[in-house]
Amino acid sequence: MTDASANNVTRLLQSRSFVELGARERARALLDAGSFRELLDPFDRVTSPWLPKQGIVTQADDGVVVAKGTIDGQPAVIAAIEGAFQGGSMGEVGGAKIAGSLELAAEDNRNGIPTRAVLLLETGGVRLQEANLGLAAIAEIQAAIVELREHQPVIGVVAGSVGCFGGMGIAAGLCSYLVATREARIGLNGPQVIEQEAGIEEYDSRDRPFIWSLTGGEQRHASGLVDSYVADDSDAIRAELHKLFAQGKPAQPRSRRHAWFLQRLTDADTRAQLDAAGVRALYQGDAQ
Repeated sequence: MTDASANNVTRLLQSRSFVELGARERARALLDAGSFRELLDPFDRVTSPWLPKQGIVTQADDGVVVAKGTIDGQPAVIAAIEGAFQGGSMGEVGGAKIAGSLELAAEDNRNGIPTRAVLLLETGGVRLQEANLGLAAIAEIQAAIVELREHQPVIGVVAGSVGCFGGMGIAAGLCSYLVATREARIGLNGPQVIEQEAGIEEYDSRDRPFIWSLTGGEQRHASGLVDSYVADDSDAIRAELHKLFAQGKPAQPRSRRHAWFLQRLTDADTRAQLDAAGVRALYQGDAQ
């Protein structure tokens, strides 16, 4: 074995997968050691009142973990979505927890406490069982992101294969910075939804290489829709957060460049299915 190969093996053995962690462990891994303090933990039993009516077993924290602590010594709040519960879908309670944590962070800033925020986005979007209530909760999350980012950076992290879709895909786009791994996917409609509407000939949701080539973390980063592309490693993601927070607020949030993005979409030739290279060329343009 060459020295390079040995170093690669050592690095793999020492790495700690972020994707394999649950929401609570992810939040703890990103906060400074010993600073993790959960708000509305499972013992508070904050659950959705709507799921039992449909025979669905609830989860004590409604699939959302909210914690306060510090990142690099600075006050921070982390809202982590549990992708294993209901596909990470957003309902009334989970959405209120996220929006409330962001609003508290904004209030801290108004009171002279510079609190930053991290959103761990592992979600398919709105929880269909809660329909309008879930949509209203997502709207509140989006409004809270826009308010807080005027004070401190709000960083979104999309790490696992559940990805980030629906209204929460819009929330991701509103973040000051967006971080993604190779395993992540980011978009508005999920592959199954697109296949159902457009047909399998247009979009085969079972074709994983095709799906990831268009909506995967690497592609989204190459297209300028994601700010940082990192390995599935807790230490690497934490180091990236420290770097982005040290940069401070971006000069111009991505959402304020909407005219540029709309022009790119206007320029797209929709008569044929774009491949990965075509998407990159479309978005890169003069953006780099």
